[in-house]
Amino acid sequence: MTIAVRIALSLLLALAPLHAKAEGDDKAMVIASDDAEMAAAVEKARSSLDEFLALSDAPPPGTDKFKLKVMIVDGNATEHFWIIPFKRTANGFVGILANEPEIVQNVVLGQNIEFARDDISDWGYTRNGRQVGSFTVCVMLKKMSKEDADYMRSAYGFDC
Repeated sequence: MTIAVRIALSLLLALAPLHAKAEGDDKAMVIASDDAEMAAAVEKARSSLDEFLALSDAPPPGTDKFKLKVMIVDGNATEHFWIIPFKRTANGFVGILANEPEIVQNVVLGQNIEFARDDISDWGYTRNGRQVGSFTVCVMLKKMSKEDADYMRSAYGFDC
């Protein structure tokens, strides 16, 4: 299976209905920790997080599939996961891990996890069938083959 197909499967999992299970062969995309585009995407997501959370608290008509991406650290390893669904708590957030871990070993698919605002690296939702947010996914699309990226844009409503 090519890396592009594995990446597409990972993206599909993030966009799939909540009951979806990870495919056994899906793979995360590895991005260098010093990647400037990814750092800018994370900063954009974090700087607009309050507006996203306000929308998720009172979703306007035509919006759904609200999700957060969080960073999980396990020793020297770090991996980012979509949390679907999520909710705010008195001390931060809680939600269900929606991706199969490939690097870290301290969490599992479907696990209910607690996390802090500082752990959030992205957010996203759909509005009238089109993706809003998911800034890190837009960076990953740039690193895929044109054919795979075009498919993901068409099939899942990405405008980036």
